Amino acid sequence: MHDAARDATTLALIPRAVGAGIPVFGICRGFQEVNVAMGGTLTQRLHEVPGLLDHRDDSEQPLEVQYGPAHDVTLEPGGILSRLAGKSRVRVNSLHTQGVERLAPDLIIEARAPDGVIEAFRVKDAPRFALAVQWHPEWQVMSDSFSRAMFAAFGAASRERAQHK
Repeated sequence: MHDAARDATTLALIPRAVGAGIPVFGICRGFQEVNVAMGGTLTQRLHEVPGLLDHRDDSEQPLEVQYGPAHDVTLEPGGILSRLAGKSRVRVNSLHTQGVERLAPDLIIEARAPDGVIEAFRVKDAPRFALAVQWHPEWQVMSDSFSRAMFAAFGAASRERAQHK
């Protein structure tokens, strides 16, 4: 669903926040908003693109299934996520219809799904943490060390900014 009021706020705010050194952690729609705000585009219905996986959840299933692990993502060597995970692959949930069509110029890929769809990126040369993921790491966060590591890195960047503000 499109939300013009939200878009008017977030699309203007994201580049300003990144430029001001405010840590940004985009999740799901936030991932898509960061890409668009920085100059990228989206594919509206990934499941209709030949050769791509169906990244949507089944809303008829219980939440544990909808938000449960759906597929692996390959983490880019030398990226923030591969450092946080300590490995090259992690399993994530998948609940999205849209995806990156054209990655914004100042974004660097951090992870891809098996079909090549971009699942995570960071903002190149951001003064502080500026990362976005297509999945939902907040789901069952305390039972997933990788998700906890992402939130810990975001929290550390936020505390560091608060101390130097």
